Amino acid sequence: MKSRPSLADGLADKIINDIVVGRYAANVPLPSETELAEQSGFSRLTVREAIKTVAAKGVVRVEHGRGTFVNAPSLWSTLDPVLFVARSAHGSDRLALPRQLIEARRVVEVAVAEMAAERRTDSDLDFLEENLGQMRAAAAVPNVVSFVDADMAFHQCIVDAARNSMIASLFDPISQILRLTRHQTSSHAPVRENAIKDHARILDAVRRGTPTKAGRAMREHLNQTEVDMDHYVINPSDSLTDIKAADFRADKTRKRTAS
Repeated sequence: MKSRPSLADGLADKIINDIVVGRYAANVPLPSETELAEQSGFSRLTVREAIKTVAAKGVVRVEHGRGTFVNAPSLWSTLDPVLFVARSAHGSDRLALPRQLIEARRVVEVAVAEMAAERRTDSDLDFLEENLGQMRAAAAVPNVVSFVDADMAFHQCIVDAARNSMIASLFDPISQILRLTRHQTSSHAPVRENAIKDHARILDAVRRGTPTKAGRAMREHLNQTEVDMDHYVINPSDSLTDIKAADFRADKTRKRTAS
């Protein structure tokens, strides 16, 4: 039997999705606890816990004596993984959010790669080698879950090698969202192949202790990631020809930057 927190979390996710798809508009009250309990089949206590969870994400506000009201999207927690997935799938800003994620990663991870090239230890290099090997092994099966785990561990190791706790704190919420989106893109073999090649370039630059090349390799990886996200997540109906053309453009950009 599921515990109450699990039921409350599930109900919170449903309420969030209902808000994102427009069932409840900004500044409009949600149904009462009693009504939500009747609709969901859960107890009022479970409904109350779910509302607290949704409120903690900034999606609703509780006005005592008046009810629970939906907040404007500008007040929502941008880096909450559940919200990000719901808004990316159904929200009016579903096309902008994935690109904003890439932009945020460029700001953080390019600089992190440069610092990692200067500050990495032999132990860091061992971990990076191990994670890259796990990515290759998972891609060969293929096992998408294991591939994403190794991919995320690689990026986390780069962050750790930068030796900056403030940046590590900034990267944590990004990594939670990234894990969810990577499962969508990494189910495609070309994406896994591109990721392995890009990670190998990043590792080589970090190993050589060349910050400029490490930052460039990370930027090129994120450029390719943007292409993959565009064609497999944002515009999944694009033809294979379009995808190959986009990959070709990304490869030309990589070669031009390297020259």
